[in-house]
Amino acid sequence: MIKIISLGGSIVVPNSINIEYLKQLAATVRSYLQAQPGRKLVFIVGGGRPAREYQEAYRAIVPFPNNESQDWIGIAATRLNGELLRAIFRDECPDPLVTDPTSVHSFGGSILIAAGWKPGCSSDYDAVLLAEAFQSNTVINLSNIDQVYSVDPKKDPSARPIPRLSWSEFRALVGDTWVPGFHAPFDPIAARKAQELHLKVIVASGTDLPNLMNLLEDKPFRGTVIGPK
Repeated sequence: MIKIISLGGSIVVPNSINIEYLKQLAATVRSYLQAQPGRKLVFIVGGGRPAREYQEAYRAIVPFPNNESQDWIGIAATRLNGELLRAIFRDECPDPLVTDPTSVHSFGGSILIAAGWKPGCSSDYDAVLLAEAFQSNTVINLSNIDQVYSVDPKKDPSARPIPRLSWSEFRALVGDTWVPGFHAPFDPIAARKAQELHLKVIVASGTDLPNLMNLLEDKPFRGTVIGPK
């Protein structure tokens, strides 16, 4: 089965481009692919710091900023990050960067790279649509948190990790509204669509590469599973 990975832009570009991480990610991914012929991965990458910097600049300049313009700025950042990933995996990814997740149902190499599509959601939503397109029942969501917590652990020391959530429980935590730059373990719009499709989403740390290998090889891992119980 093709594995779908939503790669948070905050890992790729937390402040500046995380070059050492990308080198290690490439080595981990190639090790996984080479271990067994026929393995395939789809990556959907977020915008990271560039998206937020340009959105912040827009809001500082324009008296009445609108969400659609901010989304298009964020989408441009995801596509820049996507082209970087595609260049890194040039040998494994002969196909062009995917910018419309409804337009693809196959690819020639062992890796396909996708980026933002249209306003109103994040790249997480694109990951869900690609899971639907490739008939995958799981999205691996890699971000700068290792699990979903009861509250923001950076703000509240009493925050507790939650190993498993139904979609109803998760959506009660994050709500149903998307705004550009929204911080959540998984985009609320994507969560609604994933629930409709009965998908499973695994939220895990993107920088813990041994844990990522466990995820890819269906071994025990650290993270939160969201989906049907």
